[in-house]
Amino acid sequence: AMVDAESGLSLTIARVVQRLRGSSLHSQLERQARVSLHKPEVKLESLKEDIKDFLKTSGWEKKLQNAVYSELNVFPSPCHPAAPPEHMKEPLAYMRKAQGSWEKRILKSLNSMCTELSIPLAQKRPVSEQKELLNKWNEMGTDEPDLTLFRPVYAPKDFLEVLMNLRNPNYENGEQPSFRNHLGLIQVPLKVKDIPELKEDFSELGLNIGQLGIDDSAQVPPEFFENEHVRVGQKVLTEQDSAAAQQYVRQGCPTALRADLWALILNISNQPEDILYYEQLKSNVIQHNLLVDSLIYKDVKLTASNDDYYFVFEDYLYQVLLCFSRDTSVLEHFAYSSATPPKSYIRGKLGIEEYAVFYPPSVLSHLNSLILAVAPLCFLYHEPSKLYQMFREMYVRFFFRLHSISSHPSGIVSLCLLFETLLQTHLPQLFHHLREIGAQPLRMSFKWMVRAFSGYLATDQLLLLWDRILGYNSLEILAVLAAAVFAFRAVNLMEVTSLAAAEAVLADLSTLKVMPLLQIFLFATVT
Repeated sequence: AMVDAESGLSLTIARVVQRLRGSSLHSQLERQARVSLHKPEVKLESLKEDIKDFLKTSGWEKKLQNAVYSELNVFPSPCHPAAPPEHMKEPLAYMRKAQGSWEKRILKSLNSMCTELSIPLAQKRPVSEQKELLNKWNEMGTDEPDLTLFRPVYAPKDFLEVLMNLRNPNYENGEQPSFRNHLGLIQVPLKVKDIPELKEDFSELGLNIGQLGIDDSAQVPPEFFENEHVRVGQKVLTEQDSAAAQQYVRQGCPTALRADLWALILNISNQPEDILYYEQLKSNVIQHNLLVDSLIYKDVKLTASNDDYYFVFEDYLYQVLLCFSRDTSVLEHFAYSSATPPKSYIRGKLGIEEYAVFYPPSVLSHLNSLILAVAPLCFLYHEPSKLYQMFREMYVRFFFRLHSISSHPSGIVSLCLLFETLLQTHLPQLFHHLREIGAQPLRMSFKWMVRAFSGYLATDQLLLLWDRILGYNSLEILAVLAAAVFAFRAVNLMEVTSLAAAEAVLADLSTLKVMPLLQIFLFATVT
């Protein structure tokens, strides 16, 4: 095992080095090293050490550490060197197959829409249209195109149906001893955590630890904790250490520091080259019209204009999602996602200009969830290129897992299973009652999890929840919160006799306080 661990480590190191070699950080470090040669404290006889010291004192070593930390957080630990590449995406063949056929369905639906409306997937915009779009880039929301013919590719409940039909072919007829008594909708045997394991993982949420988002902790007077916590937060920002920031936000982010702390955790610094990259994506949007643009437009209109908090950000939502649909760097991420991006081509008049457009299908099937994922970030970032980078990084680290079929502990299949297992184990009466009246709990909680609770919780509460997603580098807390909501409303739910009545009890989550719910469920439930 030791040899394996060592070869795994050297594989990881090699991969991180390879990924950073082409980055702008690499060229900046080289430039800094050359600059240091002219410094009096750098001597020829101790050149290597002196340059290292210079990089340390000038803050460049910290930047390198954060970049390495960021790579390790995003990429999975490497498989065995002999493992085929698709195992890095998803080790279970039946999951890969299910994801593949789900993608085919989405593409089929897209293509048939193209045929029906006789619109190409992609075409170059006429110059007049390009100018017009450029002029109204910051107020796209004022446009009212007729989009009645465009229909959403899929709704969350279609996706849930797919997940409910997943089966592991190795266990015919569910003959699997430990799993046979699982009475939920998800019928695949993945290992999920129980409450003692979750308590250990989320130990910083314990009852005797100060938390932002808990107003009446018996142990620590909240204002005393808050002042101290803000002071520590400022220190973490001064240090510019991603790992320290990630640990810090587990107890919540002070509102004034949140935008900077999240950016530090995700290692987003909005350098000139990042701004340039965003501008390139924008010019791509302006030059080419994709079918997906109309879908984005329609979904933003439906989602944002019906939300009291988010409608003010309508223009930002268009900008971020239109650019995102053109962003090929997101494709790197498909190396470790079970999803694969399909391609469509635009051909110029002479057939010379070949411009490939990638449509990640999971993006298309969950536009509405993506809109809800961008919206909360608009409260924190007002500069378009920074907002864009933050969203892209959140997508590549977290949100894509909610929209694709995989066996990953933060993937949507595991979250559904974790939610059902927690309810069945800790609220068995409620679980059985809801099943008997035809109100399977997952049918009600699925939309919360797939949208990371955006659009359901009050914004301040949502941001406190997302603090913990970033802090623990995991989405498991979504399933825990979903179960905690059922526990909190259990008395009312025990009285309902129909799915509609159960849905009504759970219809409004906007008054909930996230942290007390999580704490009570994890640390005050008798296990």
